[in-house]
Amino acid sequence: MKKIIVLLCISCTFLTCWADIRLPKIISNGLVLQRNTKVKIWGWAEPQESVSLTFQSQTHTTKTDTQGHWEINLSDLKAGGPYTLQLKGNNQITFDNVLVGDVWVCSGQSNMELPMKRVRFKYAEEISKANNPSIRQFVVPQKYNFKAVQEDFEAGEWKEVNANNIPEFSAVAYFYAKELYSKYKVPIGLVNTSLGGSPAEAWMSEEALKQFPNHYAEAQKFKSDSLIQQIDQGDQERKGAWYQQAFAKDQGYKNGHWGKNAIDITSWSAMQVPGHWANTELGNVNGVVWFRKEFNVPATMAGKSGLLNLGCIIDADSVWINSVFIGNTSYMYPPRWYNVPEKVLQAGVNTIAIRIVNERGKGGFVAEKPYEISVGNAKIDLKGTWKYKLGASMEHLDYQTFIRWKPLGLYNAMLAPLLQYSMKGVIWYQGESNTGRAKEYKELFPAMIRNWRQDWKQGDFPFLFVQLANFMEATQQPTESNWALLREAQLKSLALPNTGMAITIDIGEWNDIHPLNKAEVGKRLALAAKHVAYKDNKIIYSGPVYKSMQKAGNSIILNFDHIGHGLDAKNGLLQTFAIAGEDQKFVWAEAQIKGTQVIVSSKEITNPVAVRYAWADNPQGANLYNKDGLPATPFRTDNW
Repeated sequence: MKKIIVLLCISCTFLTCWADIRLPKIISNGLVLQRNTKVKIWGWAEPQESVSLTFQSQTHTTKTDTQGHWEINLSDLKAGGPYTLQLKGNNQITFDNVLVGDVWVCSGQSNMELPMKRVRFKYAEEISKANNPSIRQFVVPQKYNFKAVQEDFEAGEWKEVNANNIPEFSAVAYFYAKELYSKYKVPIGLVNTSLGGSPAEAWMSEEALKQFPNHYAEAQKFKSDSLIQQIDQGDQERKGAWYQQAFAKDQGYKNGHWGKNAIDITSWSAMQVPGHWANTELGNVNGVVWFRKEFNVPATMAGKSGLLNLGCIIDADSVWINSVFIGNTSYMYPPRWYNVPEKVLQAGVNTIAIRIVNERGKGGFVAEKPYEISVGNAKIDLKGTWKYKLGASMEHLDYQTFIRWKPLGLYNAMLAPLLQYSMKGVIWYQGESNTGRAKEYKELFPAMIRNWRQDWKQGDFPFLFVQLANFMEATQQPTESNWALLREAQLKSLALPNTGMAITIDIGEWNDIHPLNKAEVGKRLALAAKHVAYKDNKIIYSGPVYKSMQKAGNSIILNFDHIGHGLDAKNGLLQTFAIAGEDQKFVWAEAQIKGTQVIVSSKEITNPVAVRYAWADNPQGANLYNKDGLPATPFRTDNW
């Protein structure tokens, strides 16, 4: 008898839970609904259960199907709010603070993911004064799934712009939304579904991947849980063993701690910081290298809290000042901003020690970054001569297998649950991870856009993207470039309807794949949105785009679209134009603006056949703009 009662209780509990109305995570308090279109509210409940929805004084009813699914469609909602959305079935759910406006899906890799807290010192005032409840963000959990499309996310909530929430907002998306709100005064919902390092194929459906057999085959392979477990376990064990061995071998933890203790460093070697130790007598070794430097602190800064800025270090670092541990960073990309507590800095001579762990490549301090301590407006420059000593020499550590970047996984887990959610369009910042396969990207990227449009069932919605910024060291002579090829693939994707591109060839940083100027990226995306999504046909939304060429003797004449109020050579003579004859050997060229055209020539080339502009990873000095201040996109007239 007791067993029967227990079973009945368990059964009742299960039925009660199943009978309750359930909604996807994105439909929750503070959500933003898309205006002026059909909006679906959907969820789950007991099969054949009656569900009613009340919104803006109107009530809609439906019944769940045999699987317990239900949906209710709203239409032609006007911008405004906040409103209350109420649902009733066997239970009642009320969502407060609901807005109606424009929803933008924000996706891509790290430059879209990068939050405001990563640029907080560049935009300190912006963050401190942030207060706009009409701009909101929903962050999609970073998960993958190769087996099936997912119905929902495991977590997520809508958060509005204020000083507490803005550090987690995508910087590009925030500045984009700010521009649009300033112009249209319409609530903006940002759905941030992005993941650092992710290639385009990770965001494509299984069906779409069939066009790319290698990616499709890899997606099938990673449906195996045992394979994923085997790879993950192998990577963790290999990396763990490497770090354990590095720690055990590290002379800096033997015979006195090189970070904490006062030690004699007269025998240590000297190196100029910033720089790489591969360029010193130590050579290109991997492992652990310790650095120490003495610096003077004036009495006016002593005892006060401060900020330590160590630019960018390859790869991981731990830092001590006057034997006090200040902080650490476990990989190379984040800016090194460490708080220095009160009473750490002393009047007179102070010591800073850094333990750098380098897994592969050239370890050290990235050039042309700040290395300094600041207290208020006072600063101490830490660049210059440091002493260093090898702690442990190690074989390089091979890269781990980033399973989350494999084809299909992010589409199933981070995109598919959104496909019923009505939105205005997409902003996309990605491509860095595909530069090794730039030629493929010419087919892959447009296929991904078509894939999203087909599966979202909202027609050719606006799809706006960021062309890759300038990055890496500039070259002295014309060269081939995968980054240039990928920018070309992005440019050619504008052939798809309702697309727009933000050209950023002038706002990157040669030494940082994550340039800080996210405000200008957001503004340029917003310019594209104003034309493509908001149908402002008078706005100048793009820099010059190459259209056609014609030969004229020993010169080539170039014609452009998007010249706005005219072409402009910013800061002097046009640069980074190259020209070639039939031998396909490019040389730097002279270029000048004549009306709406650019004339290109070189004394070295008597029979020119092709021109390239800004064709490099980092085309330093590229300065063709329109008079509206927007840069020209890199291009080539050849297809060699």
